[in-house]
Amino acid sequence: MSLGGRYELDCAIARALDVVGERWTLLIICELFYGLRRYSELRKHIGVSPAVLTQRLNRLIEEGVVARVPGPGAHDEYELTPKGERLWPVLYGLGQWGDEHYTEPEARRTLTHHQCGTPLGDAGMCEHCKIVPPARDVVAQPRPVELEAERTRTRTRDPHRLLNPIRL
Repeated sequence: MSLGGRYELDCAIARALDVVGERWTLLIICELFYGLRRYSELRKHIGVSPAVLTQRLNRLIEEGVVARVPGPGAHDEYELTPKGERLWPVLYGLGQWGDEHYTEPEARRTLTHHQCGTPLGDAGMCEHCKIVPPARDVVAQPRPVELEAERTRTRTRDPHRLLNPIRL
């Protein structure tokens, strides 16, 4: 029996989940924040089937969360729109919750404020500058203990500013 595709509730969270709540969608958005931009990179990195990746990307494009843009060479790329970038606090919070409950402390990734190098705290706050920096001003530091599969090491072994393109 199918669960249906929409919540049909007059609730802001239900409407948001109609757009980003399907399996794989938030992982795709997360990888776009980390700088993956090509279809092949997204597919390889998160291990999603081509059909599902295409469906999720098309839905995100329809909703104005992601844009398809010409890339270098013959391949289009995908990037978050300003609407998509507004999801950063949601992903940050979800990541913090996941770290707190499911990640060993020595394996947690540190995110720092680009301007001052201070690690982000609760709700993404830079304690030094007393601001919540936008994703473009956040740097993902390598994990202190490399626990990720070989296919993920390219994007995680060096500090990397979010939303800047990287290649696997």
